Amino acid sequence: MATVASASLPFPDFTAVSERELAFMRQALAAAEEAGGRGEVPVGAVVVLGDTIVAIAHNERETASDPTAHAEILALRRAAATLGSWRLCDADLFVTMEPCPMCAGALVNARIRRLYFGCDDPKAGAVRTLYNLVDDPRLNHRVEVVPGVLGAEGAALLRGFFSRLRQPEGRTP
Repeated sequence: MATVASASLPFPDFTAVSERELAFMRQALAAAEEAGGRGEVPVGAVVVLGDTIVAIAHNERETASDPTAHAEILALRRAAATLGSWRLCDADLFVTMEPCPMCAGALVNARIRRLYFGCDDPKAGAVRTLYNLVDDPRLNHRVEVVPGVLGAEGAALLRGFFSRLRQPEGRTP
């Protein structure tokens, strides 16, 4: 078991994750890298049922000209199509960055069992940073959350991507 640092209430200070879980998050990071290479914000997501990956996705907002084409939404859509049901009750989602309000709502609606995410999103995080939609007692489902899984790696992808965007043309960082 590896220990993942996790800050901020109401989550524990440290969360133990297995090599299995780290492997799934590495798949999400690979999808995020692919997104960055395509000019998309580098966020990747993987839906897992048991020990099987049922869907992998990355952001496609620019490519699809679709404001809802976040990695999490696309992964949930693909998983539902693969499994033949929108109810993903026994599935886990691995995503490289904390979900936004839209994606957190979709996780609740899809009945995702557990969310593993990498880095916090201080501008739109809806799982712990700004909001906690996935554990709101007024909603019909709660999602268990494991934050900070390979968060430094996901944050580094995002920093590198935005740093390159800020560089004048023809110059590399």
